[in-house]
Amino acid sequence: MPKIKRLLSSSEAILEASDQMMKRDNKLILIGEGINDPKGIFGTTSNLFKIYGKDRVIESPISENGITGVSIGLSINGFKVLLIHQRVEFALLSLEQIINNAAKSFYVSNGKHNVPIVIRMVIGRGWGQGPAHSQSLETVFSSTPGLKVIIPSTPYDAKGMLISSIFDPNPVLILEHRWFHFVKGDVPKRIYKTNLKKPNVILKGNDITVVASSYNINEVIFCSKILKNFGISIEIIDLRVLRPLDTEVIFKSVKKTGRLIVFEIGNKIYGVGGEIISMILEKDFNIFKSSPSRIGLPDSPTPSSRALAEKYYPNSSDILKEISKQLNVNVEVQEKIINLLLDKIPENEIDVPNPEFKGPF
Repeated sequence: MPKIKRLLSSSEAILEASDQMMKRDNKLILIGEGINDPKGIFGTTSNLFKIYGKDRVIESPISENGITGVSIGLSINGFKVLLIHQRVEFALLSLEQIINNAAKSFYVSNGKHNVPIVIRMVIGRGWGQGPAHSQSLETVFSSTPGLKVIIPSTPYDAKGMLISSIFDPNPVLILEHRWFHFVKGDVPKRIYKTNLKKPNVILKGNDITVVASSYNINEVIFCSKILKNFGISIEIIDLRVLRPLDTEVIFKSVKKTGRLIVFEIGNKIYGVGGEIISMILEKDFNIFKSSPSRIGLPDSPTPSSRALAEKYYPNSSDILKEISKQLNVNVEVQEKIINLLLDKIPENEIDVPNPEFKGPF
């Protein structure tokens, strides 16, 4: 009989990893604003305070620069710190600490001072969060030498990458899309690590390569199922790691397909997609059969209203149109593809996760 999968949501996987690692290492400290709130930051910190007490699960004051500095100091002095910013914007108040202290201490001390800190940051859309609370600022951190920046998309990686980050002797930033917390997948109960080095090919195909990360992976998988009805196979690559950026897996895929779309979580302008495309072109200027493309947020602040959000965020329709364009799919077939998409998308409110995305993926 086939083995029954152990399905957890990403938030449950993060909670389990945190609990297992705190049980394993009594010098692991959890700190952040709202971590003891009844909702437990999407359920990722629920009840840890009851298990490990106030000395190890610290509800911090609203002073992001201060708590980040304290966390870095603890990390340098023999503790492992898991710091959580409920919104990536909160981390902006501690940029000086992250960029000048966490990222540089190992380098400027000639390797004498490690900073084994893990910083979780929640990114992405959520109705009403608006321009100051629903941004995806991965490029802000990914441009900084000395930091590892990862962005899991599956519950399996949510647990495994968090555990790997806690074992890492240097600072790791984990970006978690709000909607990613609700995606379900197979998660082993044991403590395990997953790599913090490179992307993964999660679906093989021959016609076009699509690179995405975090919740966007689910949108691309949704598209692949529709395109399969028309004999179009796409190779899907989960980026997973933003820094260090290893494009070798992507390069090999594009060498096969000759086509590339990068689906950004954040803004298209100055985004990771431009970096990926330029790195591939540096290796082989003649690799593309058609012009590569990027899909990302427009060059404007995030809107608050549902009506504006509908036009602001790229979706499955944008991916299918771009794939059709690169593959020169005729207009009649394009219309059939879009109509099939519309038939499969459940009617739900704008800026709410598509209920189709239940996993496992």
